[in-house]
Amino acid sequence: MVARIDLNCDLGEDFDAWAPGVDGLDAQLLGIVTSANVACGFHAGDERVMAHVCRTAAARGVSVGAHVSYADRENFGRRFVDVPADELREQVATQVEILRRIAQANGARVAYVKPHGALYNAVVHHEGHARAVVDGIGDLPVVGLRGSAVLALARARGLRTVTEAFADRGYRADGTLVPRGEPGALVTDEDEVAERVLRIATRGLVRGADGRDVAVEAESVCVHSDTPGAVALAARVRSVLVGAGVELRAFA
Repeated sequence: MVARIDLNCDLGEDFDAWAPGVDGLDAQLLGIVTSANVACGFHAGDERVMAHVCRTAAARGVSVGAHVSYADRENFGRRFVDVPADELREQVATQVEILRRIAQANGARVAYVKPHGALYNAVVHHEGHARAVVDGIGDLPVVGLRGSAVLALARARGLRTVTEAFADRGYRADGTLVPRGEPGALVTDEDEVAERVLRIATRGLVRGADGRDVAVEAESVCVHSDTPGAVALAARVRSVLVGAGVELRAFA
């Protein structure tokens, strides 16, 4: 059986459609990845940036997903916000609908939802916020970490769930991510990142920060656009996967 995996990236995180990232970094990554997690304005991005990314993604056959976040532009969505569940549900639904409207106007469609940053980490264990996300996304598939509360709740709701691993983030022994700012949180060596993703795709294993293998389950692997050398990392990952006979295809 041929191994198959999706390669996703967080995009549209500039605040101006004329910013260098929109025509530079984002455009380059959209030539490499198979799915684009598009910021919906709550942690980054704006409507012009969303439109630009959606148009480019549609032209290149890249799947578009809503990258929903806490309402926290000041901290780029990387700070936990203890927002009431009903308020978070409305925030998530609003973000999805904003991107849906813009995507439709630019030849694309929203095919899935992936939480961003602190929200992504919170819904691994925070059932209230996980339920708010599931309540806010309608019938869309949701991307998350293996064993997370948000995926369990989505499955119980009958939604499609997509497990994800990370090319450029360190793992703890329990399969959760090493928090940003701690030693081992980021992996930036091209060869190491590519080898990690190949092992994830073909063996379901990743080397943890403590040096031991961690079991992972992933239909999709993420390379972050703000990791140093992101374009080179993503290109190297794609090259190694294709060279090993792994099929790269969007899950949605």
